[in-house]
Amino acid sequence: MKTKSVTLPDATITYVDEGEGNAIILLHGFCGSSGYWEKIIPEISVSNRVIALDLPGHGESSIDKENFSIEDYADILKGFLDQLNIQKVTMFGHSLGGYITLAFAEKYSHYLNGFSLVHSTAYPDSEEAKKGREANADKVKNEGVKSLIDGLVPKLFSPENVEHDYVKTAKEIGYLTSAQGTISALTAMKNRDDRNHVLETTTLPVLLIAGEQDQIIPAEKTFSVSRDNIKQGIINNSGHMSMVENHQDLISEMKEYLSTI
Repeated sequence: MKTKSVTLPDATITYVDEGEGNAIILLHGFCGSSGYWEKIIPEISVSNRVIALDLPGHGESSIDKENFSIEDYADILKGFLDQLNIQKVTMFGHSLGGYITLAFAEKYSHYLNGFSLVHSTAYPDSEEAKKGREANADKVKNEGVKSLIDGLVPKLFSPENVEHDYVKTAKEIGYLTSAQGTISALTAMKNRDDRNHVLETTTLPVLLIAGEQDQIIPAEKTFSVSRDNIKQGIINNSGHMSMVENHQDLISEMKEYLSTI
């Protein structure tokens, strides 16, 4: 898949743009890239325009600002959509991408037809998690990104899947993340707000996806709000990375959800 790029005030965003129809935005997680969605894009783009971007400082996207907040990512995403002259989207956010999706839904809901959290949560970091973010930022400063990725990536997958080739691929994607991009994301995640109120008040159709064996964000953290406009789905045989561990079941959930919008 060919990539394109857009230059914005605080970042240059590289992205994949496939298919025609209603616009679907795919946001990857921490130290990921649009490559996380490689198995998803071909099937979803059959009847939709699918745009998968590299977040600032991740993949091939650059970052020109320090001390990012989750709201800053949402603002960049809004600027990105404006550059592409896209006024309505359905947004799927994986992990960090889900935090950004919630911030975007809070600030720019008029851009959305609906949104989905994929292995993500509306809860903020616990105090213990915040200390972990700080320790990881120090690790990147002292040892580099590769050391962090080598320790992080196996935890993203179900214990049954850690020997699979796609774990190595996820590491290689992670190595592309710049030190600045990694530290900025860690800081933004550590300082993010509780956004359960977004789920509690939105009138948009929402899809919440959890992995049966997710060691990073368990299902109860994803399924924090139950309402008639919120659909819940659990992906079996998957940890935090269903888009590669069990992509067919994720695609089925996504297609069913999209058919209702």
